[in-house]
Amino acid sequence: MVLVGPPGAGKSTVGRLLADRLRVDFTDVDDLIVARAGRSISEIFITDGEPVFRQLEEAEVAGALAGRNGVLALGGGAVLSERTRNRIHGRRVVFLSVGMAEGVRRTGLSTARPLLAGLNPRATFAALLNARLPLYREVATVEVATDGRRPDEVAEEVLDAIGAIGGTR
Repeated sequence: MVLVGPPGAGKSTVGRLLADRLRVDFTDVDDLIVARAGRSISEIFITDGEPVFRQLEEAEVAGALAGRNGVLALGGGAVLSERTRNRIHGRRVVFLSVGMAEGVRRTGLSTARPLLAGLNPRATFAALLNARLPLYREVATVEVATDGRRPDEVAEEVLDAIGAIGGTR
């Protein structure tokens, strides 16, 4: 299962719950990037720029899809890559959606999320949502709204939506 969605949607938190309930591994692509680069995502953005980060992200997604089973959480912008969208096509892809107000509240306008840093993070988040929403929906086999819900509630809805009764699939 592949999880996609904007920052603050709960991909990492819900992904861990899903993996636990399904008794499979959980992998967060952002963690793979940090481990490979030996630097934080913010440092990569600041030092090398977004294009370099996106190249690293694309490579880590490809490697994770080829070599891992279980639940894979993609970074919020991974769907910007056509190659990544093609790679996840035909897989069980869950779009965890979050509205602007809730996403901004959850991310806390964190400096750990470099694309949200800046003069007007709310406007940036809104633009990010508008640009990526069609891509999330293009790749998704299931969409689950996360606003105002606990991670365990979201995980249960995902399991119901994909037909994983009792965590056996």
